[in-house]
Parts: sequence; C-alpha cells; structure tokens
Amino acid sequence: MEDDHSKPSTPALRVSDADRDRALGILAEALAVGRLDAQEHASRVQTALRARTADDLGALTADLPAPTPTRAERDRKDTAEWLAEWRYWLGGLVLMSAIWGVRCLQKGELTYYWPVTPLGVWAAFLVAVAIWPRHGGEDDRN
Repeated sequence: MEDDHSKPSTPALRVSDADRDRALGILAEALAVGRLDAQEHASRVQTALRARTADDLGALTADLPAPTPTRAERDRKDTAEWLAEWRYWLGGLVLMSAIWGVRCLQKGELTYYWPVTPLGVWAAFLVAVAIWPRHGGEDDRN
C-alpha cells in the first residue's frame, strides 16, 4: 500500500508575475505599517521573486493581513456592481415588455404598459444608490 503523504493531492499551482506583484504589495504595506522590519522585508521580497508556486507565495504572506483596498478601488468595485445591476434592470425590461406585448397580441389591443411601475421603482432605487452616501463612518482618506 502506498503512503498517502508521499504525493500531494493536488499539483502545485504555478504563479504569474501578477501573483508575485500582489504578494510584493502585501509585503510593502506590511513594511510601511511596521509589521515587518527592513531585514525581514528584504528577505521575503527575495523569496517572493524566486517563488514558483502559490504555496511558496502563500507562506510569505500567511501571517500578514490582506491590504485594505483604497478608496479608488472601492469606488471602482461599487461602480462595476451598480452597472451590473442596470444590466439586470435591462433584462427585466426586455422580459416584462415581452410579456406585456404577448398579452396585447392575445387581447388584440394595446393595454396599459404595466411594466412601467416595477421598472420605475427599480430604476429609482438604482438612482438612489448612486447618489446616497455609502461609506459613512469609514475612513475615506485613501
């Protein structure tokens, strides 16, 4: 019987330059806030530059917190989510309009465009989200 510990259960995942850059960013922030001294930082940076697998990089940053996203990064993420919500609204518009159109064809006449109410409420909510302050109480200096 073969020893289960002799072979890894999953192959080691090779890292990219972008992965190394993210790890170097975490190390730089840790140095800036005093979590690492200059000597340990330099040692970890050298190891990160030589890292070949995700496990190698993970070991270098496992004891450090992930960097806090900047205000610009949070705003970009919020905007992307808001635009995605408008795409859902557009899908709702198409679906509800199709239902309304089929119903009008069945009756043989144009009826009240009922989708205006749910679409209007949904759109008003999305506009309110865009203008309402979202980061109240947080430290927004970044």
